[in-house]
Amino acid sequence: MLRLCLCSNSSDSLPAKLINGGVAGMVGVTCVFPIDLAKTRLQNQRSGQQVYRNMMDCLVKTVRSEGYFGMYRGAAVNLTLVTPEKAIKLAANDFFRHRLGQDGSKLTVFKEMLAGCGAGMCQVIITTPMEMLKIQLQDAGRLAAQQRKVTVLPAMKLGAGNAMLSCSYSGGPAPMLRMSAIQITQELLRTRGVQGLYTGLGATLMRDIPFSVVYFPLFAHLNRMGQPSERENAPFYWSFLSGCMAGCTAAVAVNPCDVIKTRLQSLKKSSSEESYSGVVDCISQIMKKEGPGAFLKGASCRALIIAPLFGIVQVVYFLGVGEFVLGQSPFNLYSS
Repeated sequence: MLRLCLCSNSSDSLPAKLINGGVAGMVGVTCVFPIDLAKTRLQNQRSGQQVYRNMMDCLVKTVRSEGYFGMYRGAAVNLTLVTPEKAIKLAANDFFRHRLGQDGSKLTVFKEMLAGCGAGMCQVIITTPMEMLKIQLQDAGRLAAQQRKVTVLPAMKLGAGNAMLSCSYSGGPAPMLRMSAIQITQELLRTRGVQGLYTGLGATLMRDIPFSVVYFPLFAHLNRMGQPSERENAPFYWSFLSGCMAGCTAAVAVNPCDVIKTRLQSLKKSSSEESYSGVVDCISQIMKKEGPGAFLKGASCRALIIAPLFGIVQVVYFLGVGEFVLGQSPFNLYSS
């Protein structure tokens, strides 16, 4: 999900940063979660078993079969855990940047990448269980839709097509087992222990570390290009666009890792879907059965998720929500 940018012109107050990060994360999750749900379902589709043609088709069928709030299945998990996730990432990135810049010299690109790497490694403490639970809730509708599709086809061959087909995506909630995040957590802890919540940890690290390594330096340099001088900050709109561009670039670059992570963290599968023993097995089976194009599934959705999220980050920092709550002087992007 959202990776909050830290740059030299942000507020020096860590509590304010944490509030800004939490607010930005919650607002961002609420705005783009339906696209994230579509991304998860598209990435979990196997060749020859497609229920959804594209993002819009997925969203339309979700609304028809599960209702409007079906697009927000799993959002509660993200809204609950997004604040501690951002707190860890922000604090870690600040810590590493401070340590790497203790000699008083300007941070090099390599040091910025190291700081981002450290932040990405730390955030998976929260990110992995958060995404693990979210994916189970998000993918339940796809499995139910796939099961209906499997049931409809034989029925059509027997002459009952019209009656059965009318049940598919034509309204009414989907007949699926609805489990809450708490129930899923309890089941995982009972059957697999704490490590069950960290299924896909390696794939999450594979995704989040490169993302942070690409995003943080790229944003800093794009944003610096819009500064009128070294003593002036870039205009707000430039920081907004820089965040969008850097976020989209990093998101698409690590999309193959996101596909692998999603597949490994999807515990419920249909009878025709294969299981994976680990990252290497997942890559091997996807290449063999679906081809390299499968690693780009959901890439456009992911880009559409990240861009507005970083736009929201810039808006929250510009408004100084955290500073306002704490009674501090609001941070102004236009100030020198």
